[in-house]
Formats: sequence, C-alpha cells, structure tokens
Amino acid sequence: MTTLTAGPADSGSDPTTQAPQTIVLIHGLWMTPRSWEAWVAYYSGLGHRVLTPGYPGFEVEVEALRADPSRIATLTITETVEHLETVIRGLEQPPIIIGHSFGGALTQLLLDRGCGAVGVAIDSVPTEGVRTAAPSQIRSLFPFLTNPANRHRAVGFTPEQFHYAFANALSPEESLAVWERYHIPTPGAWVWGGVLDNYTPGHQERTVNYANPDRAPLLFIAGSKDHIMPPAVNRSNADKYHGEGTVTGYHEFAGRSHYILGEPGWEEVADFALAWATRHATSRSPQDIAAMA
Repeated sequence: MTTLTAGPADSGSDPTTQAPQTIVLIHGLWMTPRSWEAWVAYYSGLGHRVLTPGYPGFEVEVEALRADPSRIATLTITETVEHLETVIRGLEQPPIIIGHSFGGALTQLLLDRGCGAVGVAIDSVPTEGVRTAAPSQIRSLFPFLTNPANRHRAVGFTPEQFHYAFANALSPEESLAVWERYHIPTPGAWVWGGVLDNYTPGHQERTVNYANPDRAPLLFIAGSKDHIMPPAVNRSNADKYHGEGTVTGYHEFAGRSHYILGEPGWEEVADFALAWATRHATSRSPQDIAAMA
C-alpha cells in the first residue's frame, strides 16, 4: 500500500477520537444500492450502521428500473451529488463514505464539499483532469461511444459486454448471474462526459479541487484485472491530490476485476477499506471532524 501525505500532517492517533460508526456506501453505474447487499450485512454484523442511498429516482428495485429507465436517461451528476450531500449532512456525525466505480467519483466530489470523515474510492471513475486511459477501458466503453445518440439515452451492457468490462475474473456463467441480479441501464451522458470532460475547457460536473487542504483522508483501491477502470487510472487519479496536510492512499488487489465488491474474496477488500478508513478517521482531531458536520 502507498499512502501519500501532502505537506505536514498529524500521523498520530488521538485516543479521544472515535471512529465513525455510520458507513455510507455509494453504488456505481449499471448498478443500484442492491449491489452492496453483502457489504451491508457484513458491516452491520460488525456493529456499524450502514446506509446505501441510491441516486435520485433509484429508490425502486432493479427490475422496475429495467422496465422503465426514463428517469435514468435524464439524471445529472450535479443533482445526484446534491442528493447524496443532503443525506450525509442530515446525519448526526460525518460518516465513512465508500464508493464503487462512479460511486468513487461521487465520493471524491462529496469529500471536496466537506462531507464525510474519511473516504474510500474503489475502482473509481476518475474526476476531471485525469487523462490516463488503457486499451481495455476503451474496449469496455466502445459500445456506448460509437453512437452519439447514446448521450441522451439510458444505455446498458449485453451480458457478453458486462463480462468483459465488469466481471472478467468470473466465468461467463457466474458473470451472467451477476448481470441478471444487478445490472441496469446507465445515463449515457455520464459515460460520454467521462471521456469528453477531460478534454473540454471550463467547469465540469466532475471537477474537484485537488489542492483542497480541508479534504478528509481518501483511499483509492484498484483491482489488477479491472478492465473498465484499470489500476493506472486509479493511480493517476490519486496522484492528482496535493492539498497541504491531506492524506491520500492507494492500494491494489491482485487478480480482482471491476466486480471487486462481489467476486470471491470480497471480504478482504471490505476489511481493508474499513481498517484504513477507521485508522485515518481517528488520526484527525475531534475538532476537525466536528467542523465537517
């Protein structure tokens, strides 16, 4: 694991600071809060309160969103961040925020706004300005980028495309079961924006202040076999951060795909994320954490 500290930072633990007991899990694209069901049971069993807020309009089940994806097609990143921020600021204390895929980008945006005591971005979609790409990433997104009309639609993977992009560490049969249980269409504009935002001047929905000195500790977790958000993308995103006194960590799990949160051995990832988050949340003073509420 690599942990980067930008400028002076207090590396000691304050015994008077208790780790946040609430964990907020933020899902990514092509998924819903259901994708966290194993993590909810696992963290709840450890005594944590676990929340899985969906994007606006995602309060219904997977099957309903498949049947009527009209809300998905019109959803914006800005209204999603604002919705999640409202949920988090309504809590008694700043929580641990853990996001997967686009949920990782949303986690970064929320921390930049002062939400959360600590954040973990797993297989994260990059925020604005990260221009690293890989052939596997281009291949994964190619079906959505070949047709400009997809920018205004809700678009989904076929089972075969999902297996390559999301669950390539599983067998085709195992991947199909994941696709059937969790997959939904996603806002095409978000996929297109993830490519164009990095090359279009001006303010973007995925812009963060990488030098923000008040940003909570942030860990990036990558899977070595991730096709759609490869380790190079996650590492480049982590390297962007340089706020004075802030902490940014990076850890790569060997043999894990983008479906790192559900493939065999996911408990190891959940344990690592929670241990890092707990350690770095408690290294901050009570005054620092209270100020973020």
